[in-house]
Amino acid sequence: MDLPVMPPVKPMLAKSVTTIPPGMQYEAKWDGFRAIVHRDGDEVVIGSRTGKPLTRYFPELVEALRERLPDRCVVDGEIVIAYGGRLDFDRLTERIHPADSRVRTLAERTPASFVAFDLLALDDTALLDTPLAERRALLAEALSDVAPPVHLAPATTDIEVAREWFERYEGAGLDGVIAKPLDLPYRPDARLMFKVKHERTADCVVAGYRFHKSGPIIGSLLLGLFDSQGNLQHVGVCAAFPMRRREELVAELEPLRMESPEGHPWASWTDESAHDSVRLPGAPSRWSGKKDLSWVPLRPERVCEVAYDHMEGDRFRHTAQFRRWRPDRAPGSCTYGQLEEPVRYDLDEVLRSP
Repeated sequence: MDLPVMPPVKPMLAKSVTTIPPGMQYEAKWDGFRAIVHRDGDEVVIGSRTGKPLTRYFPELVEALRERLPDRCVVDGEIVIAYGGRLDFDRLTERIHPADSRVRTLAERTPASFVAFDLLALDDTALLDTPLAERRALLAEALSDVAPPVHLAPATTDIEVAREWFERYEGAGLDGVIAKPLDLPYRPDARLMFKVKHERTADCVVAGYRFHKSGPIIGSLLLGLFDSQGNLQHVGVCAAFPMRRREELVAELEPLRMESPEGHPWASWTDESAHDSVRLPGAPSRWSGKKDLSWVPLRPERVCEVAYDHMEGDRFRHTAQFRRWRPDRAPGSCTYGQLEEPVRYDLDEVLRSP
């Protein structure tokens, strides 16, 4: 491979803001695996956000990218899997599997797509110093006749359209809007773009905690919601406490601490088969590896309000943010029924947008 921008390349990143800034190019925020694709003739390399290769996990995309991208190029985009008309991150994570046979089976069962939204190099020209508006025009021209599973990400400079996308596209599994200055050069690993994500709140049962890696202080609180059968499902964690607050929480939660998990709703968490019917902390994961997933059980008697962006199935997609304790709420009232359900929106409609 001999391209003007060679792998590995870390993608340019975005910093969070609360409102959509004016005077920029706007795109939907895709919920998938960020990927930088290098193609030089028959050679295709798919690099992850960290620069490590993803190529072996998406054999069906390698063929599609070889057929549909310009002969020599470097393209920034997102690998996604659509299921039931919306993005499905859980099915995407299943691809990171050590067995090649399993990867190829999943490639046939739930094929991935690539959504392209930036161009870093074309033919013999590096475009890292080229303003975004020019890079976008070159990308749109290069992919003018592209066909699925490779897509050109919709983009607009109309802030009203961006606001409409922000409201509507969540129902297709997208989680916000990205705003990019029109004169922005491409700067790998720098947070020069802006992202606006949805934020909602929920009242959750605090049913345990994990210690922080630095010592016997709180690392994260384990959150639960009751389903329609009355089972307390583990829905995620909240973290990001100041260090002093982490110390205070140990003493604050001590009266609820259980000496053993016996009698706790999640007592069977170490039984791998139990995770099939109830969401429990410490579920086996290829991402966790040898990470210590042990936790301290608490009597599920205390409720806190947390902020979250969106759900992935029956759990929080990302780490929730602690807002306040809710002594006025009974744990049994913390059910899935309180969660706002975005109006469904067909992913195909998103990809057909201008």
